[in-house]
Amino acid sequence: MEIHVIRHTAVENPENLCYGFAEMPLRKDFTEDFKMLEIDKHYDVIVSSPSQRCRLLADYFKFDYQTDERLREMNFGNWEMKKWTDISEEEINPWYQDFVSVKASGGENLLEMQTRVLSFWNEFIQRKDLEKALIVTHAGVIRLILQAVLQFPLENMFAVQIDYGRKVIIHVNEGVFSVKKMNV
Repeated sequence: MEIHVIRHTAVENPENLCYGFAEMPLRKDFTEDFKMLEIDKHYDVIVSSPSQRCRLLADYFKFDYQTDERLREMNFGNWEMKKWTDISEEEINPWYQDFVSVKASGGENLLEMQTRVLSFWNEFIQRKDLEKALIVTHAGVIRLILQAVLQFPLENMFAVQIDYGRKVIIHVNEGVFSVKKMNV
């Protein structure tokens, strides 16, 4: 099976707000961004995060798709839609020191997000009825999928750059994974 995993296009966030679960609009000229994407015309299945910034991409290409809550970006709880600089040092410094197990109040930590994302991923890769699939999601989700495939330490996930509107292509054959392309 060939799995294309694409990150939504650039968002409109001039104030550098913290967002994950929150709805953050795509940049004003997002249809121009869509026109630049290289998306295949045929997939056996398309699954999208329910976030509007992902669904707009799937809608633009007139895909018949389903959504899955497990493909949402990290839930930053009470930090959502606050400027990163407005989050108190007492709250954010522990997260900077250990973003794997520390979470924003009301949110989730990376281990919880990993459990959620891998629940989807492990279920998805078991499907035998697919030759080619598309997943429309977020950078954090893509990094967690790559971490599962490549088995690098979770603490290193931010070393992987996932560009807006770009795909990662993963090939799965009898449980053996290979990352064919990144940021294409």
